[in-house]
Amino acid sequence: MSDGDNRSANLLASETAHLEEQLQGWGEVILAADRVLRWERHWFPAATIGAVSFIFLMIYYLDPSVLTGLSCFVMIICLADYLIPTLAPRIFGSNKWTTEQQQRFHEICGNLVRTQRRIVGWWRRIFALKEEKPKVYFLTMICILALVAWIGQQVHNLFLTYLIVSFLLLLPGLNQHGIITKYVGMIKKEIQKLLKQKEKKNE
Repeated sequence: MSDGDNRSANLLASETAHLEEQLQGWGEVILAADRVLRWERHWFPAATIGAVSFIFLMIYYLDPSVLTGLSCFVMIICLADYLIPTLAPRIFGSNKWTTEQQQRFHEICGNLVRTQRRIVGWWRRIFALKEEKPKVYFLTMICILALVAWIGQQVHNLFLTYLIVSFLLLLPGLNQHGIITKYVGMIKKEIQKLLKQKEKKNE
């Protein structure tokens, strides 16, 4: 392993340890959420969709203004940040924290750090593209933003948000059970068949 790889691994370990320390009070809740998101029981996906649907139906029924909705959202985050570290050990029992749970918590924190790095890397690539190929950057951004604007115009914003949130919450379980890999493979096979058919027709 090169010096650069060693530095990167050490930095990843340091960031993971720092994140573990910051989220230690949320450990039990994070592990419980992880079990739900990875579909450890067959009814977890239905429960997740049901909870998300209930929340969005309440938002649709109450129809709060943007300022009210934002204020309530931040207020809930502040309450959770204050109450969960205090109540979680009493509810879940801190004396039940096992080596296996600690290992899983470490893996979750490591995955979060890697995800953050990927997002930062994508962001840097976008700015690098802007510097190196400004025309390509301009055309790509205009096309993507125009497509997003068109989708937003065709679909109600609350329903679109509901679909995005539902997909993001189901994504870990879909990955865990290989569903995405399965259907991506099927799509690739169909595309390859179409390309082969076109090649035969051209011949």
